[in-house]
Amino acid sequence: MGTEKFFIALTTLPTGHDAEALARLLVSEKLAACVSILPAMRSVYAWKGAVESGDERQLLIKTTGERLRELETRLREIHPYEVPEFVVIPIVEGSHDYLSWLAESART
Repeated sequence: MGTEKFFIALTTLPTGHDAEALARLLVSEKLAACVSILPAMRSVYAWKGAVESGDERQLLIKTTGERLRELETRLREIHPYEVPEFVVIPIVEGSHDYLSWLAESART
């Protein structure tokens, strides 16, 4: 595994969008090892001077530092939102077996 760094990137999609298709695309392009799609939720947010709300799905995208910028670029290309959520959380620690799998799955 060496000095690779691992991350969970967060994004949201409207509930009407095909979250599984997006997840499959990211995994097939090896931009992510795994994408977990959480159940529908209600989000309340500020947008263009107003308080808005909408039903969304949260995606947890597990990836490596090596693929992180490419993942962000690809999400911007395919995401339905004008300003997609892209929040990155470092994985500070994890099991050796899991992190090895993650590294191998997202390797170019």
